Amino acid sequence: MNVKTILEILYRSPLGYLMSVVARGLTSWKQPHMIYGFRDPTSSQFHKYTRLSDSVIILNRQELAMANHVWVWHYSILDATEGLILEEGCQIGAWVGIFTHGSQVAIRLYGREYVNVPNHERVGYTRGTVKIGAYSFIGAGSIILPGVTMGKGCIVAAGSVVHKDIPDCSIVQGNPARIIGSTKQLDQSFLEDVTLQKTYYDQTLLAEITQEFPQKKPQIN
Repeated sequence: MNVKTILEILYRSPLGYLMSVVARGLTSWKQPHMIYGFRDPTSSQFHKYTRLSDSVIILNRQELAMANHVWVWHYSILDATEGLILEEGCQIGAWVGIFTHGSQVAIRLYGREYVNVPNHERVGYTRGTVKIGAYSFIGAGSIILPGVTMGKGCIVAAGSVVHKDIPDCSIVQGNPARIIGSTKQLDQSFLEDVTLQKTYYDQTLLAEITQEFPQKKPQIN
């Protein structure tokens, strides 16, 4: 058993939290770097398999609900001002902006008085909770706008701007983002591998995929 394997076993044990704290200190000189482990402020639970870059900017951290196995890469912005929910296993690429509020209309309506009006009293002020479903992927440079709910198992192509809700298993691309495919169909060919069937993130969805996209039967000559 090598050192890496031993460290992995220890991290999966109750010592994981302490190892995460030590790792933060040891890697603080290296910028940017990934930090393993995150304490969800909404539940006070420590998620040892969630990984965030130290360059990620979090606004209103106390309103950020982040599950386990989440990955957020370098230089992304997580705006939780109006509530942000990142479900289990979702991955967020570099330079991604997820926003829950905006002043694009209010700033003109109030002019110089804008700074004197309380946030929740501003007319034309955009606000809305954002929810990213389990095991969805957001490509580098994408923007998610206020009020968007994204289903599970989605893919957002790099550089896309998502301004409305996305149903489960959607592949979206563009500005504004539009649905161009389904991850159910994308995953079907890979799921002919029995090993991957056992590890697939949603076993109920796996059954649906098997029914909707039957495996190809070998041709008999």
